[in-house]
Amino acid sequence: MTRFFESYEADPARFFDEVISKEGIPRQHYDKLLHRFGQFSLDDIKARRQIVNIFFRNQGITFTVYGVEEGIERIFPFDLIPRVVPANEWQTIEKGLIQRITALNAFLHDIYHGQKILKDKVIPAELVLGSKHFRREFVGINPPLGIYIHVTGSDIIRDGEGNYLVLEDNLRTPSGVSYMLQNRQAMKRAFPVLFEKYKIRPIENYPQELLRTLQEISPVRRNEPNVVVLTPGIYNSAYFEHSFLARQMGVELTEGKDLVVNNNKVYTRTTRGLERVDVIYRRVDDDYLDPLVFRPDSKLGVAGLINAYRKGNVALANAIGAGVADDKVIYSFTPDIIKYYLGEDPILQIVPTWLPSNPGDLKYILENLASLVVKAANESGGYGMLIGPESTVAEQEKFAEMIVANPRNYIAQPTISLSRHPSFFNDSEIFGCHIDLRPYVLYGKTVTIVPGGLTRVALKRGSLVVNSSQGGGSKDTWVVDE
Repeated sequence: MTRFFESYEADPARFFDEVISKEGIPRQHYDKLLHRFGQFSLDDIKARRQIVNIFFRNQGITFTVYGVEEGIERIFPFDLIPRVVPANEWQTIEKGLIQRITALNAFLHDIYHGQKILKDKVIPAELVLGSKHFRREFVGINPPLGIYIHVTGSDIIRDGEGNYLVLEDNLRTPSGVSYMLQNRQAMKRAFPVLFEKYKIRPIENYPQELLRTLQEISPVRRNEPNVVVLTPGIYNSAYFEHSFLARQMGVELTEGKDLVVNNNKVYTRTTRGLERVDVIYRRVDDDYLDPLVFRPDSKLGVAGLINAYRKGNVALANAIGAGVADDKVIYSFTPDIIKYYLGEDPILQIVPTWLPSNPGDLKYILENLASLVVKAANESGGYGMLIGPESTVAEQEKFAEMIVANPRNYIAQPTISLSRHPSFFNDSEIFGCHIDLRPYVLYGKTVTIVPGGLTRVALKRGSLVVNSSQGGGSKDTWVVDE
């Protein structure tokens, strides 16, 4: 162990540590990094922190926390110690994600067409048809290339033994990829020598791969289909990402008021007049896309957009109704979904999950709330969740009432001891923080995964919640070839 990490306590008996083995020895793929950090003084670290903060501030890299009195715009928390993933481990993750996304897309195509998986009773029909995000209006609609989930961010954790597990899938409007890209740029500025010592796989081509994927699903054949990004606007928590990706792809960033539908075709207003839109990378939820079909009070969408979509005159990424496959109740059936459509065992396992809609599971959950994690089926960002070991009796009683009142809306899981990674506190203290990993999967004519993803880190001592809205931050993620 180098001197800079001498005070770090890995606690391998309780948690899988990404850097230090159970024997107390640094893992081989971290040797060079630990050696380099061991050469730094505290002043060196503070100087590099300043470089990163200036970069983030100049780039406007912020996120929004709703309901915080002291101001909602914050620079995204970033930890200077990168996560290193060896190539052999990444290969397993990549294969598992390709398998998973392929099966989930087949599932979506099936439930919006023949619904064979329901007829074969692999999944109870009421759980799918009763999902908040199942859209009956789109049964029989064929999206371009038969693809529903063009951009996916699946959250992956490691358990106490170091096994990679899928925690959940984000198939509607997954966010965070801009932080992945900007984290890499910040690290290159702060630690240029480290990039000379490792063979780190590049991620900078993500915007071009995203644009290629979006152009591939264009319903109109032309050399350069017109792609736009649809954002809810500047007050959305991920607005920085929307504008960043539009700029990186070289496409127009639009709001609902910038688009118009004429003869079931979508156009964007420009200084040159109306221009036809072929593909919309929408960062607006289904309910707000079209006031004529969904919420009539929506000011974020485009009147007539759904008819244009139904007619096959515009493509939407991701497709409407894709959210049924990231319902946390449906998540519990994903091993069965993979087996049903692909005839394969899952490469990446899921976390054991209990469903309150099953009477036996409900009894177990109510008797063990103090030790379980309970999640609302369609919430995200760390909201609507009970972490049993950290909760009060009053909170447990409140959740028990909500579960009994609406069992379909909840799942329960064991409290997983997420793997830990050394992280900085105040640039002077190193502490083990829990992490997860969100790789980004693009699905057009082929499946593309940039090597790495967004490592999110719980920057509150002992916290298991990595979401930025709950005090989490992120790390640069390096997939390295030996």
